[in-house]
Amino acid sequence: MDPMIELCDIIAKRPDQFRDKLAWICGRSPQPENLQNDSPRASRSQLNAVIAVARFLSKCPHSKDDRPISVLLEFIRAVPSTLRRSFWPQSYKFESIASFYVEFLKYVYEAANGSPDLASEIAEYFGRLLLPPAFVLALSDDFPPVLASDADQLIDHLFQQLTALVPASQGEVIPGNSEIAAAQANGSSSYWNSCVDQLNFINDEGGAMSKQVVASFEEESLECLEKQEVVFKMLAHVLEKVSIDQKHLVQVRLIAKKQLQFMSAFLKVRKRDWTEQGQNLKSKINAKLSVYRAAARMQIKSLVSLDVDAKTSKKLVLETLALLIDAADACLLSQWRKLRACENLFTSLLSGIAQVAVSRGGQPLRVLLIRLKPLVLAACMQACIADTWGSSQGVMFDGVLKTCCEIIESGWARDRAPIDTFIMGLATSIRERHDHVEQVDQDKQEVPAVQLNVIRLLADLNVSISKPEVVDMILPLFIESLEEGDAIAPSLLRLRLLDAVSCMASLGFERSYRETVVLMTRSYLSKLSSAGSGENKSSTSEANTERSETLPAGFLLIATNLKNAKLRSDYRHRLLSLCSDVGLAAESKSGRSGADFLGPLLPAVAEMCSDFDPTVDLEPSMLKLFRNLWFYVALFGLAPPIQKSKKSDSTTLNSSGNTGSITLQAVGGPYMWDAQWSASVQRIAQGTPPLVVSSVKWLEDELELNALHNPASRQGSGNEKAAITQRTALSAALGGRVDVGSMSTISGVKATYLLAVAFLEIIRFISNGGILNGGTSDSTSLNASRSAFSCAFEYLKTPNLTPAVSQCLTAIVHRAFETAVSWLEDRITETGNGAVIRDSTLFTHACFLINSMSQREEHIRNISVKLMVQLRDKFPQVLWNSSCVDSLIFFVQNDTTSTVVNDPAWEAAVRSLYQKNVREWIVVSLSYAPCTTQGLLQEKLCKANTWQKSQHSTDVMSLLSEIRIGTGKNDCWTGIRTANIPAVMASAAAASGANLKLSEAFILEVLSTRIVSATVKCNYAGEIAGMRRFYNGMDGFQSGAAQPGVGGGLQRLISGAFSQPQQTEDDAFIEVTLSKFVRLLQQFVSSAEKGGELDKSQFRETCCQATALLLSNLGSDRKSNLKGFSQLLRLLCWCPAYIATPDAMETGVFIWTWLVSAAPQWGSLVLAELVDAWLWSIDTKRGLFASDKKYSGPAAKLRPHLTHGEPEPLPDINPVEQILAHRLWLGFFIDRFEVVRHNSVEQLLLIGRMLQGTANLPWSFSHHPAAAGTFFTFMLLGIKFCSCHSQRNLQNFRSGLQLLEDRLYRACLGWFAYDPQFYDINNMNFAQSEAQAVQYFFNEMVNSLQSDSKGHAQENGKILVHVNDGYHPIWGKMDDYAVGMEKRKQLLLMLCEHEADRLFVWAHPVSKEPMPSRAKLTAEKWIEHARTAFSVDPRIAFSLASRFPTNTSLKAEITQLVQSNILDIRDIPEALPYFVTPKAVDENSALLQQLPHWAACSITVALEFLTPLYKGHPRVMAYVLRVLESYPPDHVTFYMPQLVQSLRYDEGRLEGYLLRATKKSDIFAHILIWHLQGEELEPGSEAAILAGPPDERTKYFQELLPVVRQRIVDGFGPTARDVFEREFDFFDKVTSISGVLYPIPKEERRAGIRRELEKIQLNGKDLYLPTAPNKLVRGIKLDSGIPLQSAAKVPIMITFYVMDRDGDENDIKPQACIFKVGDDCRQDVLALQVISQLRDIFGAVGLDLYLFPYGVLPTGPERGIIEVVPNTRSRSQMGETTDGGLYEIFQQDFGPVGSPSFEAARRNFIVSSAGYAVASLLLQPKDRHNGNLLFDNSGRLVHIDFGFIFEISPGGNMRFESAHFKLSHEMTQLLDPSGVMKSETWDHFVSLCIKGYLASRRYMNGIINTVLLMLDSGLPCFSRGDPIGNLRKRFHPEMSEREAANFMKSVCVDAYNKWTTAGYDLIQYLQQGIEK
Repeated sequence: MDPMIELCDIIAKRPDQFRDKLAWICGRSPQPENLQNDSPRASRSQLNAVIAVARFLSKCPHSKDDRPISVLLEFIRAVPSTLRRSFWPQSYKFESIASFYVEFLKYVYEAANGSPDLASEIAEYFGRLLLPPAFVLALSDDFPPVLASDADQLIDHLFQQLTALVPASQGEVIPGNSEIAAAQANGSSSYWNSCVDQLNFINDEGGAMSKQVVASFEEESLECLEKQEVVFKMLAHVLEKVSIDQKHLVQVRLIAKKQLQFMSAFLKVRKRDWTEQGQNLKSKINAKLSVYRAAARMQIKSLVSLDVDAKTSKKLVLETLALLIDAADACLLSQWRKLRACENLFTSLLSGIAQVAVSRGGQPLRVLLIRLKPLVLAACMQACIADTWGSSQGVMFDGVLKTCCEIIESGWARDRAPIDTFIMGLATSIRERHDHVEQVDQDKQEVPAVQLNVIRLLADLNVSISKPEVVDMILPLFIESLEEGDAIAPSLLRLRLLDAVSCMASLGFERSYRETVVLMTRSYLSKLSSAGSGENKSSTSEANTERSETLPAGFLLIATNLKNAKLRSDYRHRLLSLCSDVGLAAESKSGRSGADFLGPLLPAVAEMCSDFDPTVDLEPSMLKLFRNLWFYVALFGLAPPIQKSKKSDSTTLNSSGNTGSITLQAVGGPYMWDAQWSASVQRIAQGTPPLVVSSVKWLEDELELNALHNPASRQGSGNEKAAITQRTALSAALGGRVDVGSMSTISGVKATYLLAVAFLEIIRFISNGGILNGGTSDSTSLNASRSAFSCAFEYLKTPNLTPAVSQCLTAIVHRAFETAVSWLEDRITETGNGAVIRDSTLFTHACFLINSMSQREEHIRNISVKLMVQLRDKFPQVLWNSSCVDSLIFFVQNDTTSTVVNDPAWEAAVRSLYQKNVREWIVVSLSYAPCTTQGLLQEKLCKANTWQKSQHSTDVMSLLSEIRIGTGKNDCWTGIRTANIPAVMASAAAASGANLKLSEAFILEVLSTRIVSATVKCNYAGEIAGMRRFYNGMDGFQSGAAQPGVGGGLQRLISGAFSQPQQTEDDAFIEVTLSKFVRLLQQFVSSAEKGGELDKSQFRETCCQATALLLSNLGSDRKSNLKGFSQLLRLLCWCPAYIATPDAMETGVFIWTWLVSAAPQWGSLVLAELVDAWLWSIDTKRGLFASDKKYSGPAAKLRPHLTHGEPEPLPDINPVEQILAHRLWLGFFIDRFEVVRHNSVEQLLLIGRMLQGTANLPWSFSHHPAAAGTFFTFMLLGIKFCSCHSQRNLQNFRSGLQLLEDRLYRACLGWFAYDPQFYDINNMNFAQSEAQAVQYFFNEMVNSLQSDSKGHAQENGKILVHVNDGYHPIWGKMDDYAVGMEKRKQLLLMLCEHEADRLFVWAHPVSKEPMPSRAKLTAEKWIEHARTAFSVDPRIAFSLASRFPTNTSLKAEITQLVQSNILDIRDIPEALPYFVTPKAVDENSALLQQLPHWAACSITVALEFLTPLYKGHPRVMAYVLRVLESYPPDHVTFYMPQLVQSLRYDEGRLEGYLLRATKKSDIFAHILIWHLQGEELEPGSEAAILAGPPDERTKYFQELLPVVRQRIVDGFGPTARDVFEREFDFFDKVTSISGVLYPIPKEERRAGIRRELEKIQLNGKDLYLPTAPNKLVRGIKLDSGIPLQSAAKVPIMITFYVMDRDGDENDIKPQACIFKVGDDCRQDVLALQVISQLRDIFGAVGLDLYLFPYGVLPTGPERGIIEVVPNTRSRSQMGETTDGGLYEIFQQDFGPVGSPSFEAARRNFIVSSAGYAVASLLLQPKDRHNGNLLFDNSGRLVHIDFGFIFEISPGGNMRFESAHFKLSHEMTQLLDPSGVMKSETWDHFVSLCIKGYLASRRYMNGIINTVLLMLDSGLPCFSRGDPIGNLRKRFHPEMSEREAANFMKSVCVDAYNKWTTAGYDLIQYLQQGIEK
């Protein structure tokens, strides 16, 4: 269907709503100006628009919109212009044009019929049109309205066309005036006389007439005949639409009369008289017959205008009837009668006959009935004899039958006498015909076809008319023939009569029913009694057919059509009695099987049992009849096999087989009888009650059972042998659960009886899964009483059973259960209604087994529990079925009856069993799907009325109160379950509704959280109910009356079911509330778009109220607000996903769980919306799918210094928040997956769509380290989903699952394409959950691999995905899929194992638990992993090397792979170290030629290539400069000391870059100049003396420095030079103050500073602090100048007023700086560079560690500026004001211990101490006396003065301070209140130290390269030892994460109050007076 047509149908349903769409379609239609003769071609879309408009008007003829009507009329007016071939699209042929008009006119016709106004408008255009041929052809089928004034004109035009079409040999086609006048004057006499004359002419001169007809026919072409048909059709249409003048009407009648006259003659022409033969003749014959059919219709239409009472009209009608009947008779006798056109002509004639006779009645009806009987008999003569009763006997026969029915129905009330005569005439014709045949030929036995067809006609006539009077007329005649007449003997006539009487009996008229059933029963038994006799051996085949086919078919027909309940009950009893009699009689027949006699009756019995409820109380007699039937079914082997036996070569037993052998084969198969009998037995089983006849004794007396055997069958000595055979069959039926030896006490008949019970109870489950007849027809609302187990358990209730019988009955129950499980498993792949039936069957059985736990019999309770547990384990979906949970929680109360007397023992036993199973049930369900389980329990708790009535509610309360789940250790279940997955547990906490902090470990108490949440839900539901009452009580509604559906109580609202539909006034309330909630939710979305803060409580309240509104209308059938409900449901699913914060997602999980728990039928809708939202989050790159580099966490924040990539502004939204939201969301998905994985293929496919859309290439997963747990949780869901193929419910999607699995594994490996990272959100629970998520994925992979190796080894190695030329869509080129997949999985396992270990260490840095031992890999295995990783993605191989940096085998193999595939990896900077090496430089390797094409690396990697090892290789240098130039100069400024040092080995290339960069950034230029000046050595200075005599390289470097400086200055433009001069002049003046002060006495120096500062003017607002270019100087605090203590120098401290460069002009802050002269600051710069790098690393990974890398800048030789750490004082200064230690000082400054301010200060001290502990470990700073330790006003520690780092220390490098960092006693008092390293604060400190150390190790190379480039700088820290080597050792790259953590822990322990630390403080106090 064209999309425009589909759109039209949608618009037609709501035209007012889609007016714009309708206007669009009208606009697509051809415009009036384009419909002119010279207009361009119409397009296909324009023609489709015309059709769409016409279709719309046919559906909405009363449309208020005038545009479609205008389009339609304009096109109709322009129809003549369509005569042009150029109007139509070039692809349109005549057939396409005709098809267009047919469809167009069909819609115009329908539209005109629907609207009189539109019809009148259309009529104005028709009749005056010059019509194209295709249009005329279409008009002949659907003729639109035409005006009366145009009708005569149109008829004249058609007459002209007809004259041209008819050959001249046929005379005048259009009657002249004389003929018309004669016809009008003589009336019908002339008409009839001419007709008679013509007929006489035909009869008298048939040969001449025949030749004339043939000659005339041959003159007509096929095209002329087709046009004649069109003309006649159009004339008939005009007669139907309007009244025409009398003249035209007479002309039309005469034309039609002439055609009908010639038709009779035409049909009588014999084939040999035609000169033309073959297909051409047949085509013309068909066309001619169509012309006659149109003429006949035209004649019938012409009679409508006749006066009913006029005498001439009556005669004309009679004459027309005669003519039509003669024509029909001619059709019957014609040699062309088998042509479809002839059949259609005959049908039209009969329809016209019936139409005329019925409309006129009276004499025409009587005359017609007289003439109709011969026609009917003739039709019966010509009709074929159908093989079966339901087969058709030809179109003509069916037409006769239909005409007879119409006439009889019409005349029954008007004039019944001729009707009765007609019917009796037909009935008696049976005997007349038969007598006639006997007189002609006494020996001929064949029954005439006419006789059989008349019987068939009369039977069908009775069925169609369905009148008891007609049946009573005909049935006695038929019965008489059967019992006394000519049909008493077997014959075809008897068979047809039996078919007929059964057909009439099926109408359900009591008298005819009883007579017929008695006759048929007697007939069947008579055939049985004659079986085996001599007469039977010589009987005809009709006798066997009657017994095996005709009578059984009759019984079945009656059973199928009988509707009266009383008669059905009677008929059921009769059939069962007949079966019992037949079984008893058939058993004694020797040589034949009883199945031959009983089997044919089974379909009828099955039909009568199809609506029989087996659970109702029956009379014992009826029960015995059922018992007897099944006894014989078992005895004769009629039951279908109940064992799935293997194929054998044994042949099927024939009908003469031994009875025992038959029963044995019936158990195992193959089936020996008709397949219909097998199906019938299964249907009978559904309606058979339990075969327990006696309420006292289960098994009847032996005599009564023996009575079921015929005495003749028990003669001889074979009874015991037969009994053994029956026991053997019984044992086989029970699956060997009871051996034959254990049945020795069971007699043969009892064994047969037990076998019948086994067959019945097992077949119940084979047929339809074990659902009994009765109850509702809705498969979704079955109750436990419909379970077939209710029948099976009835046998177990009989007391005092013998052990053997009891054992057999128990085995029957178990076999029935196995069959039920097998039936359910076979339908696991069902979808749609099949899945609904399967699930409802499962839940029905589960509910019954739960209810049976309260049975009084202990053995029944035990069996129930055992089967229930097996069913639950096999089909876990029962855990979350509402009915099952209801049955479980409330089953005692529901099952307790009034007959139970106080029985404490029973009560105690049931209660104990109840408590055990309820707890186990809830725990198991919680372990798999905690969200859904909680939601379900909350719904049950909401059902307060049911809950309060339950006698055992206290038991439930106590059980629920014992159950706790959470993130801690779980005692509820053992092993790892789905609920252990952190995301699922977090989602469960959100679904619980408890106000928990998911950032902390939590425990959920099932009872308390469920009660709270249930109460909340009830409250919200109550709010909606109150709003509804209030609203409906206003505006004319009764305010005092409770509204139906609401006034009945809140309970119905909460439970989600209404007992009656809501009132109409609710529609208005719903509309108002829907719009309100939709608006509120949209406002939340809008606020989120603008970055607004989410009001958590308001959002939750709105969502909950909206959910309550949805659920309050759950039971309503009203559709008025369906769109609003859909929109609200969509918003409830999308809003939390759109806002994407943890708070919003918690609310989302809560309401989603509420929805799917309260309305499981909405599960697919909710899941579909959530999947769409999930896929939308991928498209919009949110949370887990924020794949842009800026969202990658540490990698983004450390660009370009320590990681490669262009720096970007960091996102405004914290990606971790959205990742946490995705984590909660994913937990809900996993929960839903566990619920639906076994029973809802539809929802599974939705989850599959989500997985497929997520895993599709290219992947869009975030690389943020905080996404690790969420990422692997998603992959865990994917692996679980792919494992569904093993449970068979997704067997049809195996190739898709394999492809999805490949995608998932590829995505998993893709996670490891990036260097391993850490991330911390100061949340131990989060870190632990991350590690657990990876570990659970690893475990799932291991389980999956083990499962594949055990059960799916062959399938696992087979590739199901289509592969072209060995290229896999995921893995690319491959040789062996299975081998490659195994290698990839092993690699992934190893990587996941390592990742889990890493994250576990991060989560538990101070854990004392040993890490699990991991198998060591051989070098060969490492090489294999490297090759596998490289083949998937080279970046994985580089990441692998990063994870194991000291693995030489791995590194060597990767080096080889890089060099072999160099051209394929040029976009991967990580590959550089594998081919850009000092060795490659020495050898000038060809690989270096690739560097110009290589992707840019990080700055620290590039800087390494500037070291002397790489010798300034041109290609290497070119690459380094390209990297540096790819980043903005401001980002390179940080490494200015290293760049300046690199000038030592530069040959002009680096200098060129520096000069180019200075032109881009003034700040870069200024900083470079200061560093160049700082590197200059003044002769005689302390630095020059320490450096010693300079070498050539140093001389070159010193000479180059001023040259480069000058070149920079020369390159400044005027503006840049002005800024430079002002900046440098200002700070040179400030720095020079130190020299001025040197000769001044100390006590006058401060005043001197002020004097000098007053001289300095601030020239401009663009001056900035050199140490902090982002701070602009706004002035100098004149009185701030302070001279500092120094041995030979006068450093000064001055405070400036500064503001942020991009900040508020009014936000001015003080910033003090120290200006030093005579001190080398470069070493401090290096130390602070490393500290700054560590600060950035800690911040990037989210660590709460504090470092303060204050600014230091050398501004000249032994000159520099040092920022003062604001708001600080040294520990020495603090000691000058108090005698106490830090612990006491903190209490003085921040309050008492335990106060918020003190603890906040303690926390600040901890995080800063930990940060500097890591920095101190790496830098090894010494001289850590209290003067170099600062504390700010928040309690944070800051280290200053890094004059001794790395290998040097005070006192001639005596290294007295042996601890890696200072941790004095007073510091430990704050860090560790316990004093023995066992406090939480100490553990927290150590954890921070370990995490900081672990994080810094990931960037070891960047830190080392920063230090390495300063190696030749002449700094004192490089003057001894191996500082670079020792620095690398302190990183311990060879250690694993756990080993490194333990190392750092030992460092902390070693530093704890170390004596050398205290000793150094003492020395400093004694020597320098620094307070200790």
